[in-house]
Amino acid sequence: MRRHIPFERLHNFRDLGGYRTADGGSVRWATLYRSDSLAKLAGPDARADLERFRELGVATVIDLRYPWEIAAKGRHPETEPQTWHNLSIEHRPYDQAEIDPALDPWRYLADRFAEVALDGHAEIRAALEIIAAAEGPLVFHCASGKDRTGLLAALVLGLLDVPDEDVLADFALTELATERLVADWKAAHPGRELRWPGYGRAPAEVMRLVLADLRAEYGSVYGYVTGHVGLEPTAVDALRARLVERV
Repeated sequence: MRRHIPFERLHNFRDLGGYRTADGGSVRWATLYRSDSLAKLAGPDARADLERFRELGVATVIDLRYPWEIAAKGRHPETEPQTWHNLSIEHRPYDQAEIDPALDPWRYLADRFAEVALDGHAEIRAALEIIAAAEGPLVFHCASGKDRTGLLAALVLGLLDVPDEDVLADFALTELATERLVADWKAAHPGRELRWPGYGRAPAEVMRLVLADLRAEYGSVYGYVTGHVGLEPTAVDALRARLVERV
């Protein structure tokens, strides 16, 4: 199976299948995807990408962006049959292009993730419930498919008992899309300076810090999700039953 699903306009569309779990299972392929903004599937120049997307049989889309981002950039084509949910898990917007280059960038990003984990508990719970109960393939995305998407992906994989090394490696795969994400930003902001040289980066160190912070505060990913987020243990069981196959 293929981890990266190739598109022309989407840069970060990936299958979360294939990762081994601690009890010897494996995350099902072609069931759960993560992506950058599916708004890129709209428009006449995206027809080939839209056809490729249709071939995946996606039944449900979770858009993690702010409503104002959707108003400005659009959503995945409304002509498509997928059930669409907007769950804005981030509550404190910030501009990554303007991050002070003098800061420790990975600690700074990990602190922003901690804010999302704290503030976005209701939306995170809803997203996990939808993933657990969905029928057919599902994709979740934000703008770049990096931070908000990366956090939700890490939580799902953590709940499935995927080892940290694979959770970190999955997060870091966005690094393969960094150059294209930067190019998109520059095309969308002509004449504006990209102050932070780490824009579009997703080193494993960021997610290592995020997981360490969650465990320091809540004991485990499971403790965070069933405690602060309020997800019922039965929903975790349903998530595992849907996404893990025995091999």
